Amino acid sequence: MSKFNTQITTLFIVLALVCAFVPAFSVEEAEATLLWNTCFVKITPKCALDIIAAVFENGTMPDPCCKDLVKEGKMCHDTLIKYIADKPMLIAHEREYLKKSDDLWKHCVSISKISYE
Repeated sequence: MSKFNTQITTLFIVLALVCAFVPAFSVEEAEATLLWNTCFVKITPKCALDIIAAVFENGTMPDPCCKDLVKEGKMCHDTLIKYIADKPMLIAHEREYLKKSDDLWKHCVSISKISYE
């Protein structure tokens, strides 16, 4: 139970940081608001944590979350991951995280295509 509470707390911190600082990430304020209103409503908090764990840790991505990620869209996914990877404590490994992000996206697109066939 405490792991779940920690994950939810982490998610809210990440979402608050994204909301607060996306304009500083060379995204116009109106565009940041649009991203917030369109991107983060398409994905569950659990899946958001799974995405972050898959890219920034060694987590695995459940198939249903892959479907949510694809619904969210590549622009939303890339913007969030790039924003997090640009943080001072992560910037040294940014290239690695961006590659993992791209690999995750490709995997999720392939999973989504299979489920629609």
